[in-house]
Amino acid sequence: MLPRFFLLLAFLSLGIYLPGRADDGYRLWLKYDELPEASLRKAWQAQARGITLASASTPTLQTAARELQLGLQGLLGRPVPVGTASGSKGLIRLRVAPDPSLGKEGYRITSQASGLEITGPTDAAVLYGCFALLRQVQTGQQPNQFNLSSQPRIQYRLLNHWDNPNGTVERGYAGSSIWKWHELPERIDPRYQDYARANASIGINGVVLNNVNASARYLTPEYLQKVAALAGVMRPYGIRVYLSVLWAAPKVIGGLPTSDPLDPKVKQWWAARTDEIYRTIPDFGGFLVKANSEGEPGPQDYGRNHADGANMLAAALGNHDGIVMWRAFVYKANSKGDRFKEAYQEFQPLDGQFASKVLVQVKNGPIDFQAREPFHPLFGAMPRTPLVLEVQLTQEYLGFATHLVYLGPLVKECLMADTYAQGPGSTVAKVVDGTLEKHAISGIAGVANIGSDRNWTGHPVGQTNWYAFGRLAWDHTLSPEAVAEEWTKMTLTREPAALASILPVLNQSRDIYVRYTTPMGLHHIMGQTLHYGPEPWLSQSARPDWTSVYYHKADSVGLGFERTARGSNALSLYSPGVRQQWSNPATCPLDYLLWFHHVGWGQRLSTGRTLWDELCTRYYTGADSVLWMQRQWEQARPAVDAELHADVAARLRIQHREALWWRDACVLYFQTYARRPIPPTLMPPTRPLAEIKQLVDIYQLR
Repeated sequence: MLPRFFLLLAFLSLGIYLPGRADDGYRLWLKYDELPEASLRKAWQAQARGITLASASTPTLQTAARELQLGLQGLLGRPVPVGTASGSKGLIRLRVAPDPSLGKEGYRITSQASGLEITGPTDAAVLYGCFALLRQVQTGQQPNQFNLSSQPRIQYRLLNHWDNPNGTVERGYAGSSIWKWHELPERIDPRYQDYARANASIGINGVVLNNVNASARYLTPEYLQKVAALAGVMRPYGIRVYLSVLWAAPKVIGGLPTSDPLDPKVKQWWAARTDEIYRTIPDFGGFLVKANSEGEPGPQDYGRNHADGANMLAAALGNHDGIVMWRAFVYKANSKGDRFKEAYQEFQPLDGQFASKVLVQVKNGPIDFQAREPFHPLFGAMPRTPLVLEVQLTQEYLGFATHLVYLGPLVKECLMADTYAQGPGSTVAKVVDGTLEKHAISGIAGVANIGSDRNWTGHPVGQTNWYAFGRLAWDHTLSPEAVAEEWTKMTLTREPAALASILPVLNQSRDIYVRYTTPMGLHHIMGQTLHYGPEPWLSQSARPDWTSVYYHKADSVGLGFERTARGSNALSLYSPGVRQQWSNPATCPLDYLLWFHHVGWGQRLSTGRTLWDELCTRYYTGADSVLWMQRQWEQARPAVDAELHADVAARLRIQHREALWWRDACVLYFQTYARRPIPPTLMPPTRPLAEIKQLVDIYQLR
């Protein structure tokens, strides 16, 4: 037994909090506080007397043993030695062993006569197994006979950071960038390792370090050394680094007169620069590209298409083990068009023309990370091209770090959407994981909500979105409710009454947000520039498709964007099975009604209410539901850290104030077209529309 003084020092150095110390959120879900139940603790102590390595040691296997030791020592309240055995029972054995049924990264946890064994075909797989075992302990599972196995359903599971060289984060709401480029490569911030630990614990195996609106500086020798330093931190955790690249880099830093992807000198420049990257970072993951989108340069500047550009970069990768992820987020300024259709129109005709190392990265919906969107029509429409699903974890259109919105249900809703591409059951998940169309590679990406704030995500509950993304990327068959329960038990509390209060808030928070902001398929009616708060009256901007009126089409007749054959006909981009359900306003789900139909104000809906009355009801019940969220959170107060509880409670008060802002702004604005009274059961807003419009100027700093 270690002397108490040295045990105390070990706990402090490993980030384990002692009783009485406030929880500032830094430890995320890796809180290894001592289990409060003596019987559970004793049962696990019998299973974890020591850790042994049964395979040749590697940095990743050493990391696995260290992480398992760290977690168990905190949870069990006593030392757990590595490499030594105190008797023949109660040992946890880590072993790398071939197992075709587990793929490259799957793990297996089994009970043996001498204790537990964690195996996997690679050292990274064993690392994932160690974190899985710790998750069992943290969530209060009994150490019964184990026979657990799991493997990732998607190969490339990446976080996309929209971080810039100057330390800012585009659409970031949790402080500045965690990457301190001015200190690298000489100084390695300890936070980098904690970031890698958190990612590995949920199965994330790739990180794109920089903004898709990329700077060419990242391709310079100076910055490649900085990237290499970060790669060195990530490598023991099974994580590879990637870079977003500026398409015009050959001109900007290469001295060439062109960036034409078919120009031999451009091809040569990219091949040479890619070779240099791999000499500096041998396990470099590859490139992410935003091209010919929102003013970014691209191959279309030279009369080429997206496949020409992506394939040139794939050729530059040569025999290196890397990929190209080419984003399909493209649209042109067209006041008479429909932005909904433009990515499809540019990319679907190119299906089958992309090189084998290219994946096309597609947002979950056809517009831009709205609170609820129908699945993107490209899913199921490019059977010869592997598609990466891109979702946003940072809450650009979901209240920033102010509103509590758990996005597990949003991600799952997209994954489970049926494309009908090969008949019923052709879900987006099967497209993305490659099983529907038999692709050898697959990927999913989450736009990170991580920053320099001590608690990483600004809103403490924003951590759920990072956690849920990783868990669903690993296994999209998990339910968002089960994932929310895991996170809550690991991060907040396992007290049953508190769980009964908190979990409904998490699971309903996204639907509540939709109700008080964009019910029934309204979309893109937020304030311009910052994308915060309501501005449904926005009619002028730098481009027509950055206005609100472009999308909601409110007039004296009704509300909504007509996307059937009577309008833009965007609905024709979907398979017949989808069109059949959504083309008729009577059968279209109310959540998508105004996405596809211009509906009369007096039209009677399936709820029995008219469109106007249903719209008002949803805005009002949505805002009122935030009061319910407050009451639920208050009930959990005795079981949650006081500092953390107070933080979330204050944000919920802000959320209610802003939910009323959204409600009043939208109801009063749309009433100018509907010319109908607010339903008598609802209290009319006490402030006029003109006063509410002034709030937008304040929030947008205009």
